[in-house]
Amino acid sequence: MRKITAGVFISLDGVVEAPDQWHFPYFSDEMGAAVDATLGAADTVLFGRKTYDSFAGAWPEREAAGEEDAGFAKKLGDARKIVVSTRKLEFTWRNSEQLQGDFVEAVTALKNEPGGNIALSGSISVVRQLLAAGLLDELQLLVHPIAVRKGMRLFDEGDTAVPLRLLSSETFQTGVLNLIYAPAEPAADAGYEDAKAHLPQS
Repeated sequence: MRKITAGVFISLDGVVEAPDQWHFPYFSDEMGAAVDATLGAADTVLFGRKTYDSFAGAWPEREAAGEEDAGFAKKLGDARKIVVSTRKLEFTWRNSEQLQGDFVEAVTALKNEPGGNIALSGSISVVRQLLAAGLLDELQLLVHPIAVRKGMRLFDEGDTAVPLRLLSSETFQTGVLNLIYAPAEPAADAGYEDAKAHLPQS
């Protein structure tokens, strides 16, 4: 079964909205390698419509310009791009299509197809749906050392907790944390009486 990995730029206070307004001062060779290891290594990319429109409005031109980011732009262009939207879309960026049918059924079928990894970049509404459906295999959080203090958070208000387990962690020289999580079973019930045994004993 194919693996789905979502990469998210996120602030210390959980903001994921408009990273173009606060993210770039922290971009480095280390972060570029981390992004390439997920997004650049995938042969299929899932998008929400807004994120797709942003990518499609920039990366084809960057590929055509032939500058230092043209290689990464070509990877994105060559990848199969599947857009999640409730309205019918038309595409000009090559290898783009719309996800058809029920979201859970369609993504489950996609995971069962032959092929390499499936990646997301941003597309928070899609990330939330994948988590809720148990279809996301890894969540890569690139945590920036800044509190943005306004904007949409990764996790919205809800009645159901989202337990995760840490697979790996790395600290970049910029102070960005590269944290990779996988879904986990809910933690066992515990209270202070259970916790106090772990406090330092006099």
